[in-house]
Amino acid sequence: MATRERNARPGAPSKRKPSARSPGTVPARGAAEAAAVDDAHGPALDRYDIAILAALQREARLSNAELASRIGLSAAPTWRRVKWLEQQRYIVGYRAELDRRRVGLGVLAFVRVDAERNNASATRALEEAIRGLPEVVACHYISGAGTFELHVVVTDLDAYSRWARDTLFKLPNVKDIHTSFSLGEVKSGAALPLSHLRA
Repeated sequence: MATRERNARPGAPSKRKPSARSPGTVPARGAAEAAAVDDAHGPALDRYDIAILAALQREARLSNAELASRIGLSAAPTWRRVKWLEQQRYIVGYRAELDRRRVGLGVLAFVRVDAERNNASATRALEEAIRGLPEVVACHYISGAGTFELHVVVTDLDAYSRWARDTLFKLPNVKDIHTSFSLGEVKSGAALPLSHLRA
């Protein structure tokens, strides 16, 4: 998803420019503003909310006017709904999606990490260490005894070899690693399916 420009975000229905938003974050809202939006909106998603989520997943830089036109509402209620979706954490951030190859990250590796000790403290220590690695763009704790699945991006195979030897194997409680390399992306950065919400 592409980050919205400051003057193109689904935002103020007035002509005044909204304040800048840091990429990847949804700004905190005041209690009075949150209460006003909640009063105008029920507790559940409706078809307009779902349409907003679908549209912003495809193109997060839509202006509020463009978004309103696409979902079939006027600008003001569309703006309020976007704010409500942010406040309720349905929308948790906005960011630019980069082509990893264009920025020199030619290798995508899927790495299964087996932990040496499968207990709560050891698992937490390994989780914390993994969170601090910028090369790890995704990590899941998967079924199996103390097993993590990492998505790792690096510049080339030599860089991965050095990273695994000098960094990954030195993490706390790592017993073994098993690596597979992507030979080509069929689909990535996909929007979440929302058809079940419309049922």
